[in-house]
Amino acid sequence: MNVSAFSIVGNDKLCGGIKALELPACPTQGERKKLFPRKVIILVTSITLSTILLIACVSAVFYLIKRSKRKSSMDCPLGSQYPTLSYAELQHATNGFSSANLIGAGSYGSVYKGILNSGEQIVAVKVFKLQLLGANKSFLAECEALRNIRHRNLVNIITSCSSMDFKGNDFNALVFEFMPNGSLESWLHPTQSVQQDPKSLDLIQRLNIAIDVASALDYLHHHCETAIIHCDLKPSNVLLDNELCAHVGDFGLSRFLGAARGKTNRLQSSSSIGIRGTIGYVAPGNVLSHNYCIIIYISFWYILYDT
Repeated sequence: MNVSAFSIVGNDKLCGGIKALELPACPTQGERKKLFPRKVIILVTSITLSTILLIACVSAVFYLIKRSKRKSSMDCPLGSQYPTLSYAELQHATNGFSSANLIGAGSYGSVYKGILNSGEQIVAVKVFKLQLLGANKSFLAECEALRNIRHRNLVNIITSCSSMDFKGNDFNALVFEFMPNGSLESWLHPTQSVQQDPKSLDLIQRLNIAIDVASALDYLHHHCETAIIHCDLKPSNVLLDNELCAHVGDFGLSRFLGAARGKTNRLQSSSSIGIRGTIGYVAPGNVLSHNYCIIIYISFWYILYDT
């Protein structure tokens, strides 16, 4: 055979043939079947992973943009007339929400002592435990109540904060004027740590506190644009200032009496539904008569003498 009559230039895929052509051996049928699917699998896998990664990145960007817009519109749920505070500012004011600054704890949050404006203003920061069911509703209910009320015997709200912490978790807090004498509960039932220097209230002080609380309730029930029922009145929710003047706080379970009283006497709830308040202090929230205030006043009078 005259091999010089053949030319294989440009045919690098040729294989087999006679030895004189010196072509590479052709793969067997099993090797061909094995080789083709492997390339396809690698190609399909690469395309799939790239597509998933692209979709995830786009979704994350849209999510962050949406969340940022939502948070920017909720920096201060109380309203634009209140100052804006960030999570970082509150974290710094409370020394990282240190346990040394913890001054109280409730069902939905903890209260920390904080210092704002380079030590010029002492505040109480109520941080809500949003991982608990109902905590966010309690925060919104308290904001709704506090933005509509002003009275010398109610807690003085400074501002609120609805943002994210450094880990990207939702963060809600309320900032109040600090009450140096703590709660009425700490005076009526001091803890073991203060038994050596017990607090006490004389008759006149107790009477003044009862009058302060009665004045606050009278304002909430009869002098607000929309009547508000507190629903959780108890000694731990009554705070005392330097002069032992009482201030009612914690409106997380508050209810608003429907403005259209001619149509309905139904209580419009701003938080959870069902029994409200603390066991032992549950107020008759469904009693919608003028005797309601009297019942609360008399009940609280007995609480003042419960030592």
